[in-house]
Amino acid sequence: MTFKELNIIEPILEALKQEGYQTPTPIQQQAIPAILKGNDIWACAQTGTGKTAAFALPIIQKLHQGINPGRGKAVKTLILTPTRELAVQIGESFDAYGANTQLEHCVIFGGIAQKYQIERIKSGVDIIIATPGRLLDLIKQGLIILKSIEFVVLDEADRMLDMGFAHDVKHICSLLPKKRQTMLFSATLPKEVVALAGSILKTPVKIEVNPSASTVDSIEQSLYYVEKPNKINLLVSLLKEGEQDSVLVFSRTKHGADKIARALSSSNIPAEAIHGNKSQFARQTTLNNFKERKTRVLVATDVAARGIDIEGLTHVVNFDLPEIAETYVHRIGRTGRAGMSGVAFSFVDSEQAKLVKFIERLIGKQIAVIEGHRYDETLLSKKKPATDQNGELTGEDFRRQKRANQLNIAAERRGAPEGRPQRSTYSRTRGEVRSRPSNAIYATSENSFISEGSYQKRTHKSRPRPTGRQEYRAFDAPKEREIYQEPIRKEAAPAAFIKPGTRKSFNPNFNNSNQKVASKRPSNSRGKR
Repeated sequence: MTFKELNIIEPILEALKQEGYQTPTPIQQQAIPAILKGNDIWACAQTGTGKTAAFALPIIQKLHQGINPGRGKAVKTLILTPTRELAVQIGESFDAYGANTQLEHCVIFGGIAQKYQIERIKSGVDIIIATPGRLLDLIKQGLIILKSIEFVVLDEADRMLDMGFAHDVKHICSLLPKKRQTMLFSATLPKEVVALAGSILKTPVKIEVNPSASTVDSIEQSLYYVEKPNKINLLVSLLKEGEQDSVLVFSRTKHGADKIARALSSSNIPAEAIHGNKSQFARQTTLNNFKERKTRVLVATDVAARGIDIEGLTHVVNFDLPEIAETYVHRIGRTGRAGMSGVAFSFVDSEQAKLVKFIERLIGKQIAVIEGHRYDETLLSKKKPATDQNGELTGEDFRRQKRANQLNIAAERRGAPEGRPQRSTYSRTRGEVRSRPSNAIYATSENSFISEGSYQKRTHKSRPRPTGRQEYRAFDAPKEREIYQEPIRKEAAPAAFIKPGTRKSFNPNFNNSNQKVASKRPSNSRGKR
């Protein structure tokens, strides 16, 4: 199938030829005819499948045929996106696809002065591409009116809701005219997106191309098991030994992205970081440098995980595995786009090893593990203990063995059960340090427990203060509730707690230890004593 068979008009076909587009993708083959017929669209497709052209081409065609384009006209189309970078990218797509038309568009996002954006809107535009926050600001100022909107697109709707724009999106939709054509595009279908689609779409045409949780087969995926301190060393060695032209590295935090970029730059590897703390100008400059190959490595947080199309991106590195398995799919989806091949490898430390099984379960296949590299965690775990010339342990191995010996000796002296190391805890009844099993929970009564190593005094009113002889029962967690009884001698009860407004009686024959104190406040009646 070709774009001409989809009834695309000649001006747009010429623009597509200039861009090198020949065959429509599956999402474009299904979405373009439905949009041209005027149906609402609910499309779910993974990243890199051509979703932008799927809604941009029919909208440009309908606007070009149905209205008199030109300046001073009311806004007819609204496109909402979650990030500034994606808004700019969609604007570039409309520039390319509508090059042979007279349609005008404006890209609106926060982080920069709104003066230029206001001037662009006042000059007259047909299409507004915006992030929700800045759009609402301009609506409140009375600079944008949505009464004439005919086409609405929510791109990367799931990402928009994840970023906390749910309330803003619903508020914007409430300002739109009821008679409109709405298109919702998403990479995943969580419950929030399903609820939003049900509230804003009218008898939509549902399109799902490839499972949203699948990964492109052309992407070669692998895992490197390495501990945190050696991650940056492994990354530097891989970049120096390999021939990666363009590498996108994902970091979990903004501080981590800056740290990785500085470490790579100090190793003579051109790298820059991009994240939410940087200004819009700095973010766009960094992204342009990476696209133009002025920078070899781009270190980013998940702000760049959705919708950013970087032509010729060969490698994606997960320096930190994402907490959400779906995010892994979107990250590596930055490479292997438009039928090209790509490479994605991830660094896994001991704390994140549990995330691998969730990712493999989501994508439906097992990821290959690269073994035998210089910083392999499995090799480090098999490392022999450090010894000196005489065969004695040294360093951390010596200290660990010394501590184990001390615990064993202490256990033998106190007659503790075999295999149960002792740990010093505080006895509240006698005020002395004693040894108790380290994996135990102690009970002073049937419903009153104190955990191991707890030295806090009881101050809660509902818990009685300990008096007299106390017996602690220790329940060993690994075993079947084996009771370990400790001998405790009897002792005198501690002094009673003195409440405010009372004083202690010094009469030894007086049974009640508390008696009320006479008020020292003077009488209210004057002249009387």
